[in-house]
Amino acid sequence: MKRAIFPGSFDPITLGHYDIIKRGVTLFDEVIVAIGINADKKYMFSLEERKKFIEETFADEPKIKVVTYKGLTVDFCKEINVEFILRGLRNPADFEFEKAIAHTNRDLAPIETVFLLTSADTSYIASSIVRDVIRNNGDYTKLVPKSVRIK
Repeated sequence: MKRAIFPGSFDPITLGHYDIIKRGVTLFDEVIVAIGINADKKYMFSLEERKKFIEETFADEPKIKVVTYKGLTVDFCKEINVEFILRGLRNPADFEFEKAIAHTNRDLAPIETVFLLTSADTSYIASSIVRDVIRNNGDYTKLVPKSVRIK
């Protein structure tokens, strides 16, 4: 069984994340959306909210699981016996950043990173942009799945 994790903070999940996850399901038997916990980072949404957004978004997709983890992604992969990390690339800067992480991960464990290019219509979307739109009372709903709603 080929399993991949798609790690991130998902603060919040965007349509770009959604696109990569849906396409990843066609390549793997299971995609584990892994929400990393970083105690030093200030999040807009709680861990519970982020997990709920993702679970609701993929409620009808049995090949997608949602988990949380602490520490190095590569260590988590070893812990749950996953050999692939799925990552999305929006632009050349993403590629350079992700390439360095992928090489480091392969030095630490036998983990392969699989890159998918984001679709053209979501390539500009980043969680940081979504958070800025939300903070400034803009229409964020065009950038995120329907499950992401602000109270």
